[in-house]
Amino acid sequence: MGELESALDALGALAADDLFEHSDADLLDRTRALLRARNMLDAELARTVRRAELAQAPERDGLKNMKSWLRTHGRLAGSAVTALVTAGRVQEALPAVAAACAAGQVTADQVELLAKTCTPQALEQAAAAGVDLAAIEAALVAVAVSAPHRDLQKAVAAYLAALDPDGPEPDPTEGRSLKLVQHPDGSWTGRFDLDAVGGEKVATALEAIAAKGRCAGDTRTRDQRLGDALVQLADNALAAGDLPVLRTVKPHVGVLIGVEDLVDPTEGPGAATTSLGAAISAARVRMLACDGSVTRIVIGPDSVPLDLGRTQRVVPPHLRRAVDARDQCCVFTGCEAPAWWCDVHHVLHWVDGGETCLENSALLCERHHTKVHHGFTIERDDGRWRTYRPDGTEIVLYEPLLT
Repeated sequence: MGELESALDALGALAADDLFEHSDADLLDRTRALLRARNMLDAELARTVRRAELAQAPERDGLKNMKSWLRTHGRLAGSAVTALVTAGRVQEALPAVAAACAAGQVTADQVELLAKTCTPQALEQAAAAGVDLAAIEAALVAVAVSAPHRDLQKAVAAYLAALDPDGPEPDPTEGRSLKLVQHPDGSWTGRFDLDAVGGEKVATALEAIAAKGRCAGDTRTRDQRLGDALVQLADNALAAGDLPVLRTVKPHVGVLIGVEDLVDPTEGPGAATTSLGAAISAARVRMLACDGSVTRIVIGPDSVPLDLGRTQRVVPPHLRRAVDARDQCCVFTGCEAPAWWCDVHHVLHWVDGGETCLENSALLCERHHTKVHHGFTIERDDGRWRTYRPDGTEIVLYEPLLT
């Protein structure tokens, strides 16, 4: 362990370097060296994990395998554990890859990609076809060490396709997956894997919504626009009412909030709870309630519902049609989001005594609905909508010409 401790000490000493004293060239050279060092560390870690796996070393700590040990003792996420264990097995199966890893020339992401070439199915197909695995491995390593990651993806895909050129067309649904994870604060992250055609469909739909949702002064990044587009796609599907019924109830976003918190404009975050357990603010609930259904529930002292009132639709269908006909799109200055993307916003909120009527209603897309509930204001004057910033200045698309 002496050499390993020396290496760790050397890495720790790097944190004392003043990076502001380095030139651009020095910083890039340092980055290259650190990338190589990380590749070497990843390779050695994977090799050690594989040896520990074969030796059943986790039994020493009362655990049955390295995956459970890495999740608990290593504090790694499930995806990182799987990638690390797989990398160790790949290095054992592909000696040329292992050598390139030890030299720091191949990244952990590349190893994860190369793992597809040594699955039991791929090895069986290669043996049946008389493939020279050493030659294929050498060719793939050459691409890995000298070309962008995208080229290695293409090379691996071409090799796997060539193993079974006459086989049946794969079922695209077998390779599709979507993983969603809700975090303690209620936010979500996820990952999806789609076939070429399925991915094209999703990308086309999101790009169309993202492009349509852009307006003057939009400073969102591409990732943010696509994230908003995904939510808008779900909004459209939920609003259409065509989704499958779940246990006699149409799918919907449910929120539970006390009536005192709902009417209190000063109430902060965490005042309400969604159906899936996320805590959200009262302001967010008021926004959702603008164009939703409200049900009165009387809760007893033991948190048991005592009375369930009749559900009231805040914006009835006939009013929605009238607002759509008048506004036609989001009324926030500069936005052209179509009516079917929009909620009906109460200019004076209904919990504050605002009437559910045409004069007190306006179409707002989700993004601008949020802004209006966080400082921006809209007013209808002389038959047209005007938008004002939180500081009271009006947003105008075209400044008047000076005369």
